[in-house]
Amino acid sequence: MIDHTALKAETTKEQIEALCAEANEYKFASVCVNPTWVETAAELLKGSGVDVCTVIGFPLGANTPEVKAFETTDAINKGATEVDMVINIAALKAGNDELVERDIRAVVEAAKGKALTKVIFETCLLTDEEKERACRLSVKAGADFVKTSTGFSTGGATVEDIALMRKVVGPEIGVKASGGVRSLADAKAMSEAGATRIGASSGVSIVNGETSTSDY
Repeated sequence: MIDHTALKAETTKEQIEALCAEANEYKFASVCVNPTWVETAAELLKGSGVDVCTVIGFPLGANTPEVKAFETTDAINKGATEVDMVINIAALKAGNDELVERDIRAVVEAAKGKALTKVIFETCLLTDEEKERACRLSVKAGADFVKTSTGFSTGGATVEDIALMRKVVGPEIGVKASGGVRSLADAKAMSEAGATRIGASSGVSIVNGETSTSDY
């Protein structure tokens, strides 16, 4: 279930190499890295069965749909098999559902048949009504997953948000909890609420039953 994650700006190549080695050892679902590290991760994980996930329009979601589509194509060409895109949060809050759907669809279409698309809402900035609307727009646009957070805003995943998102999207769409999942107990709580994927830099601590002090 775990996307083993390293998204800080100061992440080094040595840290990416360690991340990939851990993901291979523990057979995590994927590594989630910034676009600049996709080629490196893809090479390190070739033949391992661990996917390479990257982030699009990250962390603010304020790029245009066209830029996000280009980012997606570029990342897939370099070896990404999953893309986690941030929605246009301001557009959602303004009620501009047409732009939000177009934004998501641009990434979904660029990734279609090549990579899974996960849609990051940044739930800490949204009302419950806005979260529900984001879920419906993601499903309408053809996304494979909805996801709570970037881990870089004012809060991360909550059990309540996971339960709400699962209720709205139904059983067929993946739900990813990210941001603040630091222990096995956290991961189990998210799973019980409906999460099918966990995004965390604390993957090794989680599977070893330890608690991490990491922010993401």
